Amino acid sequence: MSSSSQSVSTAGLIDLVAQATVYDLGRTLRNGVAQSPNHPQFHHCLDRRHGDRVRADGGSAAADLLTTGCHVGTHVDALAHVSHQGQLYGGVDAAEAQAGDSFTVLGIHELSPFVGRGVLLDIPGLLDVEICEGGHEITVAELENAVARQGTPIQPGDAVLVRSGWGAHFDDPERYLGTDTGVPGVGEAGARWLADQGAALAGADTLAFECLPAGQGHALLPAHRVLLVEEGINIIEALDLDRLAADEVYEFVFVLSHLNIYGATGAPVRPLALA
Repeated sequence: MSSSSQSVSTAGLIDLVAQATVYDLGRTLRNGVAQSPNHPQFHHCLDRRHGDRVRADGGSAAADLLTTGCHVGTHVDALAHVSHQGQLYGGVDAAEAQAGDSFTVLGIHELSPFVGRGVLLDIPGLLDVEICEGGHEITVAELENAVARQGTPIQPGDAVLVRSGWGAHFDDPERYLGTDTGVPGVGEAGARWLADQGAALAGADTLAFECLPAGQGHALLPAHRVLLVEEGINIIEALDLDRLAADEVYEFVFVLSHLNIYGATGAPVRPLALA
């Protein structure tokens, strides 16, 4: 391709992006944010305030201190996050992979940034409810019917985002966690269906992606096992999908770029949808 044709292509792409609506699918991080008790707490504070140090010309700067688990807020799971019977994806021995201070293989550093087709499967829209009930398992039939209703067949390499409506509870951490009520999501069968469709990424508006029965918490996570360990499909959690659904945007350009932390089991993200 000549430099002139590259310039035309780039200009055209810039023009298309300028005309697109950008949907921010990431959650705001703040102290007290809803999160799983299985992960270190998010904490942000001002480490240096204006006036603590003043330059000769009167200038001053403020700076922050941030501590957080890698699975807090909107984040993406690395393939190293879950093992089954001592093995990670591809039969990698989990004990050997974690022998150092980080995962030399299957850490989040191995996940490339994603720019491609995204599909929203709006289950409340299908079921004509605002929010799926706690503990509701999103079935394969519901996933297939959502595809048919929206006219958005899944193609290999897509990022598939499953909305349960549970994200409406995000600002109520206890309710969002759903310890007593359970949390809606796909189960093992739904995870296998996503893999069979060739999904490159799978995401949801809940903390743990999959169906959590009332009172059972994270006792069993079969969808994580299927996607991360058996199929090598990264999972995105705590997405904000409500605005996409409200605008009936079911197909879009999905952009995912995570913190590139070597050897980490996951990383914060701020995904975008362009439509």
